[in-house]
Amino acid sequence: MATIRHETLIDVAPEHVWAALRDIGAVHERLLPEYVLDTRIDGDIRFLTMPGGAVIRELIVTVDDGNRRLAYSAIEGFRLPVTHHHASFQVLGDTAGRSRLVWITDVLPHDIAEQVRARVERGAQVMKETLQRRHPA
Repeated sequence: MATIRHETLIDVAPEHVWAALRDIGAVHERLLPEYVLDTRIDGDIRFLTMPGGAVIRELIVTVDDGNRRLAYSAIEGFRLPVTHHHASFQVLGDTAGRSRLVWITDVLPHDIAEQVRARVERGAQVMKETLQRRHPA
């Protein structure tokens, strides 16, 4: 299984970053506006509507407030030929009051890892820009 680990430093307090991440029904508003058009929750399943109408179905595995960690699996609608996907976000603070967002994704098959990495890196950048715009230092 390929593992993609990406860290992003965000100039926003950890409690604000975590509040946006843990709000699992507001991805389209708080994290990835224009990249996700709508978010709907049905029990432990999150549906993300993408531009063009594609819908990604994700299983929310855990929302851990104590560790500021969210884990999920994409189970349907991923545009790449994914046979397994599991990811987690963790928000860590630093001494300057900023956040370090750690995004770890495990994916199969191995040969799509670089395509997934590109999406993770772009997604992290958009989340950083959105959060910093909404919570200026």
